[in-house]
Amino acid sequence: MWNSPASHGPRQFHPPDPAEPSADERTDLVIEKYQEQFSRLKFESNQPGVLEVIFSGPNLNAVDEATHSEIPAVWPVIDSDPEVRAVIVRGEGKAFSAGGDFGLIDKQIEDYEFRMRIMRESKELFYNLVNCSKPIISAIHGPAVGAGLVVALMADISIAAHDARIIDGHTRLGVAAGDHAVVWALFCGIPKAKYLLLTCKEISGQAAEQAGLVSLSVPKEELLDTAREVAGGLAEGAQEAIRWTKYSLNEWYRQNSAIFDVGLGLEFMGFGGPDVVEGVASHRERRKPVFTGVPQ
Repeated sequence: MWNSPASHGPRQFHPPDPAEPSADERTDLVIEKYQEQFSRLKFESNQPGVLEVIFSGPNLNAVDEATHSEIPAVWPVIDSDPEVRAVIVRGEGKAFSAGGDFGLIDKQIEDYEFRMRIMRESKELFYNLVNCSKPIISAIHGPAVGAGLVVALMADISIAAHDARIIDGHTRLGVAAGDHAVVWALFCGIPKAKYLLLTCKEISGQAAEQAGLVSLSVPKEELLDTAREVAGGLAEGAQEAIRWTKYSLNEWYRQNSAIFDVGLGLEFMGFGGPDVVEGVASHRERRKPVFTGVPQ
């Protein structure tokens, strides 16, 4: 015979186990775990299941040697973390990221072994972003250049402020735009990609949305709230369905991975040539470059 709970006497109250951390304490532990492992990035969590990865550093969050190592390494950790269901990646202060700093570039020019290490990390960044199962949302404001820009554009949903300044400056530096070529061509088509990558023309967030380079453009003051709203919705959604949809769409990257690999190799070949030396010098001296490299 079925008995109601009342037939067994008064319901007993069981206080929470003091050893069991609260939701806020679990969030703090997650942030602490990431901050200990990745000291050059910053982390926040402002809603359940959403981790915010933040570029933070001098010179508009320029990417130095240590940061360049951490950017690809963080994604497999996030992928295996059951506490994280969605990710926001953004920049602190006035920029998303100003790209690689001069120290990073100088060392690639001077040191072949170091150049190969940075090429390997750049390759890992591309594939680790592709293979991370958690949905990634970028909130792009200010300048977005170089390695930071790769993350911003390859996010599953890229949201740019109307006045964001998206620039790929590889050819102005004197090397091929190798790691960007496949991404830009997939997003905005070969004609537009060639125009932007060959000329290093800056494109605003609003124009980038119109070109298909980013998912969405919003007023700057709405950027972070919009990114958090999207991330929160994804964190609450059907996780298996979201992740398998992402996996299926990322087959476009996997299918075109040979283009990425060739482009990346050609880019890093250029760091051993004369044009990149002139490109860096002209940036430092704020003048027009005079390239003398002989085309093959």
